[in-house]
Amino acid sequence: MTGEREYPSRPFVGVGVVVWRGDSVLLVRRGRPPNQGGWSLPGGAQEVGETVFEAARREVIEETGLVVEVLGLADVVDMIRRDDEGRVRYHYTLVDVLAESATGDAVAGGDVDAVAWMRLGDVDRLDIWSETKRVIRRAHRLRVEWCTSDARDPGNAAKPGGDKSPGGQRS
Repeated sequence: MTGEREYPSRPFVGVGVVVWRGDSVLLVRRGRPPNQGGWSLPGGAQEVGETVFEAARREVIEETGLVVEVLGLADVVDMIRRDDEGRVRYHYTLVDVLAESATGDAVAGGDVDAVAWMRLGDVDRLDIWSETKRVIRRAHRLRVEWCTSDARDPGNAAKPGGDKSPGGQRS
């Protein structure tokens, strides 16, 4: 799969999931490029016919075995990595969502070789992409706002009904 994503002719849509349990956030260590050996949020490429929230739930199950409740949109980030010659080697548009996981043990799976629950202060000390840290802090603020208000969607994006994806499921 990496081959078709290297030196792409277009950006790929990726979904990152900021999973909280209590005061800890879930991080995964990548087992393959483009971030092999690095810690990041669980997530991956959105599949055709899948909403962003469906992709988020699927990716967390595949990478950690956890079932999550997706609460809303956290942020959208561009990840563009260039090679030594300046050519775009990887280009992802990352849609990051906020989620909760109430129970279960996280176990590395898929392209992940380790998982860890970390407190917010510990995340700041990690050598990870600054955008990941920023998104985690933003998701934390949204979660606090969300939990202290009557609203259940920090971005006012969820629609009533089965799929809570922004805009709902399209046919």
